[in-house]
Amino acid sequence: MELFNVLNELEELIESSPKVPMTKRVLVDEDRLLDYLDRIRTSLPEELRQARWVIQERDKVINDSKREALRIIEDAEKHLEKQAVESEIMRKAQEMADEIRLRNEEVARQIKQGARDYADDILAGLEDKLNNILQQIQAGRDELRGMKTE
Repeated sequence: MELFNVLNELEELIESSPKVPMTKRVLVDEDRLLDYLDRIRTSLPEELRQARWVIQERDKVINDSKREALRIIEDAEKHLEKQAVESEIMRKAQEMADEIRLRNEEVARQIKQGARDYADDILAGLEDKLNNILQQIQAGRDELRGMKTE
């Protein structure tokens, strides 16, 4: 770093220059001072270019880091949203399954009750027919008994 070397030499010039008695002033060789200033000017562009490059690289790293952080946040939000949607889907599916199960249980209960009612109707009709047949049998037997005594 040429600039720092020149600044160090300038500092040495000031420290080694004769002092004005009773003051804090220093007598500096004008030609040497101007030479140092010229050297500083010529080394400044390179130093500035390097400093700019460092700043640009720093900004690039910061921007890349920000983009990566935003990407990570977006991915996390998408993942969270997906989980929320999946959770909502699961909740709705469970609700639908419960509703279907309840409806099926009700339909099964109604079918069982309908089958019982139908079987009861059939059995009641059969019972009526059997009672009629029994009455006819009884009447026939009574009639046969009445013929025996004659």
